Amino acid sequence: MEVDRRLVGLAVVLLIIWVGFDIASGGRFITPRNIFNLSVQTASVAVMACGMVLIIVTRHIDLSVGAILGVLAMIMGVVQTDVLPQFLDYNHPLTWILTLLVGIVLGAAIGGLQGLAVGYLGVPAFIVTLGGLLVWRGSAWWVTQGRTVAPLDHNFILLGGGIEGTIGATWSWIVALIAILAIIYAAIMERRRRLSFEFPVKPVWAEYTNTIIKGGLVLAAIATLNAYHLPTRAAERLLENKGIPVTPENLEISHGIPIPLLIVALVAIILTIVVKRTRFGRYVFAIGGNPQAAELAGINVKRMTVAVFALMGVLCAISAAISSARLQSAGNDLGTLDELRVIAAVVIGGTSLAGGVGTIYGALIGALVMQSLQSGMALLGVDTSLQSIVIGLVLVLAVFSDKYFHRRYSDPTA
Repeated sequence: MEVDRRLVGLAVVLLIIWVGFDIASGGRFITPRNIFNLSVQTASVAVMACGMVLIIVTRHIDLSVGAILGVLAMIMGVVQTDVLPQFLDYNHPLTWILTLLVGIVLGAAIGGLQGLAVGYLGVPAFIVTLGGLLVWRGSAWWVTQGRTVAPLDHNFILLGGGIEGTIGATWSWIVALIAILAIIYAAIMERRRRLSFEFPVKPVWAEYTNTIIKGGLVLAAIATLNAYHLPTRAAERLLENKGIPVTPENLEISHGIPIPLLIVALVAIILTIVVKRTRFGRYVFAIGGNPQAAELAGINVKRMTVAVFALMGVLCAISAAISSARLQSAGNDLGTLDELRVIAAVVIGGTSLAGGVGTIYGALIGALVMQSLQSGMALLGVDTSLQSIVIGLVLVLAVFSDKYFHRRYSDPTA
């Protein structure tokens, strides 16, 4: 069936974590409400983890992503609360778009600047991004002199999920149908591509099994999200605003897919296509496999380094929008320690610190594992200091696992 054994093992670990916390919490973990909140809480780290895969695959590291998120969140907050209202009305439909564009442009500039230092000046990425962590964290405070920026634009807040930041049950099922059709189409095209090049193909039963499992997971996820209904008071206000009679039947309004989860899916799909189907993606993995050989083959390693770091900056901007929108404000502590969560998620997801090996979907599962641990411990009332200890131990274990699998891969007799 050509299943990634390490990915399957990671999925089993995630299932064990979920079941364990559910038993320990008396059935409060695996519920539609908690799964919905878990997906929203994971979104910010998951988006950055997708970019960190490319950073680590090229044998670099970025310790500044949390600080970049913080400064971009503050800047975007100032843009929509102090700058744009001078030209546009409050909650203008263009406000959130212009704000996000400002964040993306600045994120690309910050990431590109760090990439220049790494690629063209030859400064190790560890040092550049460690300095960036201090610079951008200080800049986040300097932008507003420590002031928390609020309230944010109404349309911008929808990017963080919440009661109105979802697409509802009907559109969620439509998205599920599109996803299942895409899975079937991808399986058919992959099989045809292999046959056209006379490559070995999986048995038909294996193709059907893989497709059914993926489709079943999509349906299960959508059914779970749709099973979480709006609180009664929120549903009443929503119905009143739309002029719909308030009846017991009408009060059962499903949240559906939260917008942050849609953003994560879109980022993951785009980057997966880029990695697997474009020259840029092939160059990234070629550099990670052997930078010297890649340069001798004609790849501009320096320019690629700048591009990868600039892409990381863009994803930090998107994560900053999600994080600040979810909190409905931008504070100085936003993104604190996110760099460690992102790196841990990527390493847990199977990306090798030695470079050249990594997957986007693995990083997403890794991010979900990290957030599940944190959310589960918070649900059980575990002290914050103990939570940090557990997360730290998990990170060390993930690095050890990476070294073990890398050694087994390079030397099967080890």
